[in-house]
Amino acid sequence: MSDDKWRETLTEEQYRITRCGGTEPPFTGAFHDFKGDGRFHCVCCDAPLFDSRDKFDSGTGWPSFSNRAEDAQIRELTDTRHGMVRTEVRCGHCDAHLGHLFPDGPPPTGLRYCINSAALRFHPREP
Repeated sequence: MSDDKWRETLTEEQYRITRCGGTEPPFTGAFHDFKGDGRFHCVCCDAPLFDSRDKFDSGTGWPSFSNRAEDAQIRELTDTRHGMVRTEVRCGHCDAHLGHLFPDGPPPTGLRYCINSAALRFHPREP
């Protein structure tokens, strides 16, 4: 989509985070302490990204996941902004910035996908 179309489709906060690589302040996003059962999808293109079964409370103020969904297409890129070297996480379908990946998560993966709530859409699990 064109930049103008993204601006029409997304809220200002969603656009700032997903299309411009921003981040939301900790403990402010809708999903940081959310406990629903289902899957989290990309807010831009609705691609599946994470399962609530892999969500955990990292104490950081952002939704954290120990693994990506089995069918998720996520790109990992080296991010050297802000004087740090981190792994940026992007949607493999639409290239939306989602957050970052850190190697300090719980077993068995040891991973922590630290994701902005504004980059996610929740779909409850069907009974």
